[in-house]
Amino acid sequence: MANNAALVSFSREIGSYPIKVVALGGLNEMGKNCYVIEVNEDAFVIEAGMKYPTAAMPGVDMIIPDFDYLKNISHRVKGIIITHGHDDQYGALPYLLNVCRAPIYATETTINVIKAQYERQFKKINNVDFRIVKPSDTLNIAGHIFDLFQTTHSISDSFGFALKTKFGNIVYTSDFMTDYSPMKGYQFDLAKVARLSENEKTFLLMAESEAADKPGIASPNHKITDKIKDAFENQTGRIYISIYSQNFYNLQEVINLAKRFRKKICIANKEQLEFFDRMASIGTLVIPDEMKVSLADTKITSNKDLIILVTGSGESLFNLCKDICYNNVTPLRVDNTDTWINAAPSVPGTEALATDAADTIFRTDCHVITLSRKEVVSMHAQQEDLKMMISLFRPRYYMPVKGDYRLLMANAKLAIELGVGLTHFNTFVFDNGMALAFDNMGKNVKKNIMIRNGDIMVDGSSVGDVKEASIEERNKMADGGILLMGITISSKQRKIVSDPDIQMKGFLYLSDSEPIVKQVAQLFVANVNNFLNNEKNKLNLADMQKKISEKTSKFLLHSTNKEPMVMCEILDIDNLDLFDPH
Repeated sequence: MANNAALVSFSREIGSYPIKVVALGGLNEMGKNCYVIEVNEDAFVIEAGMKYPTAAMPGVDMIIPDFDYLKNISHRVKGIIITHGHDDQYGALPYLLNVCRAPIYATETTINVIKAQYERQFKKINNVDFRIVKPSDTLNIAGHIFDLFQTTHSISDSFGFALKTKFGNIVYTSDFMTDYSPMKGYQFDLAKVARLSENEKTFLLMAESEAADKPGIASPNHKITDKIKDAFENQTGRIYISIYSQNFYNLQEVINLAKRFRKKICIANKEQLEFFDRMASIGTLVIPDEMKVSLADTKITSNKDLIILVTGSGESLFNLCKDICYNNVTPLRVDNTDTWINAAPSVPGTEALATDAADTIFRTDCHVITLSRKEVVSMHAQQEDLKMMISLFRPRYYMPVKGDYRLLMANAKLAIELGVGLTHFNTFVFDNGMALAFDNMGKNVKKNIMIRNGDIMVDGSSVGDVKEASIEERNKMADGGILLMGITISSKQRKIVSDPDIQMKGFLYLSDSEPIVKQVAQLFVANVNNFLNNEKNKLNLADMQKKISEKTSKFLLHSTNKEPMVMCEILDIDNLDLFDPH
């Protein structure tokens, strides 16, 4: 990563170029989308997303982009554009607002999704300058024209845009697929896309890559209605259906099926009930009052008429599934006459959680219907969808975005083979932090410059303080358990004044632990005495603790063939300032 001096050098080196595009996230990864488009002296942040941590990152809640670059240009940021209400687009927004407080342009649906997730955790989200837009509006932001066009995606009111520049439009597709759904909020505005592509030149096209390796088009394989209709029609017991709360399209399909077959819907947890009420207040995901059933009333509602909607995002959804199966959500109880429709395939970072939840569902002995990604595709542009977009816009330059490296390459290869003038010289497969800069003639300026970028780990209220060493310690603790050692000394008398306290968790079975505990205690006392009895030793407690922990770790590995995390605490009664005042 570059330091601040490198950032200044970067700004000085390409500052004179009228158009620059930099990705702070979203390239060579799934999620954490964040792009900066600079036109002359004005900058626009496109998306501020997060991604889920892997199973090898215990204790980490989310991963967000490094926003250091934006700190240096925050005075030039004129707007933040969030194209739709998925957390890989907006999840890092509260942290971005610590860096720049520009107006946020998003649809009413997206703004409500953001507020539903963050207004309790971040009170400042209520003081943000949200600007409500409609999915096919034309905006003037600081003198720059943005033509929005509505796209079909798994959440309503998503959009892409065309930003006018003197060289032609910069078009950002966001997430899309070719579909002409009659459902309100999901209509792909092909007419406006055609007008923009026909009436104006496209300078740069930035198109998503998440399904660029899949042939054909996504539609109609994104729909679940035909896959679950029979379960509704022939229902005898309760139907539980687990589905992501941000997949509005499939949720709307469930509501529509419930209306069609005159079913009742119960939202399985209070948080999601509030979320549905908020969405209904703006005309989205409306469940008619006569169809709603509270958790308490499920006991007096006929099982053959009852749909239990189990929703949430990521870890919260999978934990809710398990809680219901373990009878921890009163009064719900899953039995062998019920059906569970699992319509929430894992997303990157949640594979282990999703598998564990699915296994728990099967253990209830209910009838399980699993909708995998092979049966129901994600609502992202596949190869024929991308070909249509590229053929319509015929860009001078092309930049695949949003996806792992293999997907970016698949997207680029597709564009080059399409025969619309794109080659290896005007198609850019970049990594996060690389600058795509254009000079006054609209020609690409190839500079091997990397701005500071990377993953910032969020752990509770701690942002960026979780280091690789901390992750290694957590993994070690999870794999081998932990052993705690404590003792009190007198530095003036150079002697031990208390018995050692040895505790262990997740290391050995209780029946096997007594001999080891005795040996560890003896070794602990001997090592402390060695330090105290050596007159040459300056009693540096931190150094003592570190060396004794290392010796104990070696002893345990040799004796038990296990390597728990060892923590040593030595207190000195003659230096009370060493005690934790809390």
